[in-house]
Amino acid sequence: MAQLELVLNDLDFGEGPRWHDGRLWYSDFYQHRVYAVSPDGERETVLDLGGEQPSGLGWMPDGSLLVVAMVARQVLRVVDGEVNIHADLSGVATWHCNDMVVAADGTAYVGNFGWDIETDSGHPQAATLAVVRPDGTVDVGPGDLLFPNGSVITPDGRTLVVGETFGRRYTAFNLDRNGTPGPGREWAPLPQSAPDGCTMDEASGIWFADVATSGVLRVLEGGEITHRIETPQQAFACTLGGDDGRTLYILTAPGAGSVRADTGDGCIWATRVDDPHAGRP
Repeated sequence: MAQLELVLNDLDFGEGPRWHDGRLWYSDFYQHRVYAVSPDGERETVLDLGGEQPSGLGWMPDGSLLVVAMVARQVLRVVDGEVNIHADLSGVATWHCNDMVVAADGTAYVGNFGWDIETDSGHPQAATLAVVRPDGTVDVGPGDLLFPNGSVITPDGRTLVVGETFGRRYTAFNLDRNGTPGPGREWAPLPQSAPDGCTMDEASGIWFADVATSGVLRVLEGGEITHRIETPQQAFACTLGGDDGRTLYILTAPGAGSVRADTGDGCIWATRVDDPHAGRP
């Protein structure tokens, strides 16, 4: 059984973990902040959005930070501490925006809930992925996605793989030279799972938080589950990082939704795995 080390507690609801410049970065929905955590566990507030909920994180080629503003349905760009609107997603997103993966050229792929899950959880509605070009213009991406959530881009930059939480699958899209997704194909069916935040390794496996259980799983293309790690709380996101890319960071909480606000009972855990990080994020 994997040994989990507690890295940090006092989270309300952590999402969007990324390893960047030697630190673990993450968003906290209800603390309205983006944090960075050093290897010794020291946490720094990188960005405070006041009443806005941050989610997906990524970086442009010039090093500027992109942050999904969930309720405003925007992507924000942070340059030298100054926050500006990079893209307005209100023409694509039909409810709160969520996770994001940013390609090497700065093209961002942003999912949204599709519908108001907190008041009508039993009737999911399909969502459309927003494709944000490096200049901030927004194109309509693939549709008919059932809660597009954690996504990865393969190391060669040619394939976008999107987790569908309510679709219980990963769907892959070939990317053309401009980063435009082509037709989707099933990458892995997950009939017993509900994928959330995820990360890819060098052996082409995807580690993902399974919100249907309390843990993280590793899946290969085709649907084979190779590893399963139980967590003390429900897992909602994970990423690979550390100096060698073999530390799996897992973000957990007792549950989801706005009831998590001001609770401070979410956590970050770490464990070691065999294959290092690959691709994006």
